[in-house]
Amino acid sequence: MNLARRLAGKLVAGLVMIWVVATATFFLVLGMPGNPALTQEATLISHGMSPAQAQRATAAMFGFVPKQPVLDQYRHYIWQLLHFNLGVSIAEEGVPVSHIVASAFPWTVILALFGVIFSFLIGVCLGVLTAIRRTTRTADGLTLAGAVLNGLPVYIVAILLDYVFTTVWAIFPAGGGNVSVLETPGWNAGYIGSIITHAVLPVACYTLAGVGAWQLTTKSSVISVLGDDFILAAELRGLRPLTVARYVARNAMLPLFTILAISFGLMFGGAVFIEDVFNYPGLGELMVSSISTKDFPVLDGAFLLIIVAVITANILADLTYPIIDPRIRRS
Repeated sequence: MNLARRLAGKLVAGLVMIWVVATATFFLVLGMPGNPALTQEATLISHGMSPAQAQRATAAMFGFVPKQPVLDQYRHYIWQLLHFNLGVSIAEEGVPVSHIVASAFPWTVILALFGVIFSFLIGVCLGVLTAIRRTTRTADGLTLAGAVLNGLPVYIVAILLDYVFTTVWAIFPAGGGNVSVLETPGWNAGYIGSIITHAVLPVACYTLAGVGAWQLTTKSSVISVLGDDFILAAELRGLRPLTVARYVARNAMLPLFTILAISFGLMFGGAVFIEDVFNYPGLGELMVSSISTKDFPVLDGAFLLIIVAVITANILADLTYPIIDPRIRRS
């Protein structure tokens, strides 16, 4: 019963946050110079549509009728979102935004998922090593490297990887994309291998962008646990180092788990820079291209989907944390 109430509360909070973001997006479109919805309606009329046809087409694109009172526009916009209607693309006439966003979403998930997992595993291992051997030169060098990686902007990492491994050493395919056009789509070795080859550099960028933060956070967490009384007591009782290490790992990993779940959502934020540099057809690249083509319905749809991913990751982190930490579950 407690879990059901907790889940209901988190879902309500998540829906409220999505509503706030959707509201902000609506008024952002209205507040843009020239009002994109009115501009689009005028453009359609200039191309030969009647005012009534242009109004209906604009309403289908943006989810509201531009010349109605603002409150009516807002109600119509929210009503369309409740029916999962994100509008129609301007650049790709007649194509629903939901179809465009849904086709790009899996590719971003692939990059973010593997990037978070690899950065977490590598960063945690390096963090534990630097914490245990914190008085050595090796640990000092690893800590410095982690701090440098943590401070580098993600687009700088992407540009360096792209230049080194597609220009200086032409190991990976240049020109972007998610798969070679020469491969036949399907579950065959050539097609799957091409997908992996095109994803290596973006995933490596995700990994390098996050590994420094994981290393430094893990190091700090492990060092704090090493000084706890129960670790000292375990060592004094003569417990084996492996048993002590297990105690350290379990208690040091608890705060990292919440950060890990949240990172799955936050990694979508870096997609804009990474996918733009590597020309990878995910949500980030979709947002950049929709800005250049002034396809505001697609931009809004992609932005809302990223926000939903971040909120969902936060809810999952809150719900699963008590499962791995009995102290919170008992309280």
